[in-house]
Amino acid sequence: MNRDRIGEYDALVLVSLVWFLGKFVRYLFPPLFESIRGAYGVSNATVGTAFTGFMIVYALLQFPSGAVADRVGPVRVIVAGALVAGAGSLAVVVDAPFAVLVAAMLVIGAGTGVHKTVSVRLIARVYPARTGRMLGAHDTLGAMGGVAAPAVVAAVLSAPPALAVVLARLPGADWRAPFLLTGVLAVGLAVATALRLSGSPAATAPTDGDESPGAAAYLRLFRKPRFTAFVLVTVAFSFAYNGTVAFLPLYLSEAAALPVSTASLLYSALFAVTFVQLVSGDLSDRLGRFPVMVAALGLATAALAGLVALAGAGAIPLGVLVVALGLGSHGFRPVRGAYLVEALPDRLAGGGLGVVRTLLMGGGALAPAAVGVIADAVGFRPAFALLAGSMGVAAVGAAGLWLTE
Repeated sequence: MNRDRIGEYDALVLVSLVWFLGKFVRYLFPPLFESIRGAYGVSNATVGTAFTGFMIVYALLQFPSGAVADRVGPVRVIVAGALVAGAGSLAVVVDAPFAVLVAAMLVIGAGTGVHKTVSVRLIARVYPARTGRMLGAHDTLGAMGGVAAPAVVAAVLSAPPALAVVLARLPGADWRAPFLLTGVLAVGLAVATALRLSGSPAATAPTDGDESPGAAAYLRLFRKPRFTAFVLVTVAFSFAYNGTVAFLPLYLSEAAALPVSTASLLYSALFAVTFVQLVSGDLSDRLGRFPVMVAALGLATAALAGLVALAGAGAIPLGVLVVALGLGSHGFRPVRGAYLVEALPDRLAGGGLGVVRTLLMGGGALAPAAVGVIADAVGFRPAFALLAGSMGVAAVGAAGLWLTE
């Protein structure tokens, strides 16, 4: 095998594997909500609020990580984030009060929160002529963490007697076991990334001879109406998507009356179609960003509305809708990243992307708590109707920007 070609893709492979692990540990939690409720005797609202805390910390780290990477280089930020996330995952393994679990979730949110903003900018710098395609590959591998997480949870919770005996001897027995695996892998991957990428061009901070920009420079970006409008589109999408992925397993099992095993399988299907990002990213390089974004958001809106309207239709129709939702949601994300990188001035790219991701992830962080509260009060279907409306706002906003481009 050609060693030069391996070197060409080192940055993509390593940062994508870190992203895979970050998404994996995030999506371990939703399939475990039922186990966590049973273990600690808490409500949907409490579990949803804890996950919202995780997402808020994740969101708050977007801007600082981008600004720091502009100064010290992206690889140091990515490695530090992986180590912090690994430490938080290992803390979950400890059988302790609910407050300790929440604290560990916040630490994981901090560690995973520094990655995406930095990796998008790094990939855009290393692969400038193939940004859409490479971001599609990066997000595809990351989203596979969402496929693997529920499968691992299901395997652990339904372990055969022989395996159960082995798990019982581990400190991370029962539902905590996947976090032990995550913590060990995160530390190992952080070391590999540091050894392989430190000293490479990908590790260096961008320099243009100018003084480092202050916060006011980043805020001035929002004086541009089209930029602000696109940020609102991403916030509406993020609210809908994060609320959906946080409670889709419970929605399918309670509102749609599907068996828990079937609900987990369909939840995995939401992420299994992540390969669409390879197609959507490449198409956006060829056809333009907005046509692909509008098509993806329109499909996601129709699918989410269908999940609400056809909640009792059975596993096959709901499975088709979940797959359609995954195609639309995943198809949008690499195109969004490519558009933002192109829209931002180079000297503000890291921090500017961080500001945008702070806002969109902040909006998304509110969704699990909102869904949990509404579900406890009036049921899951009204909660998911709110999410469908938010996705529709994103689709309409993107269409308006395309028509006025």
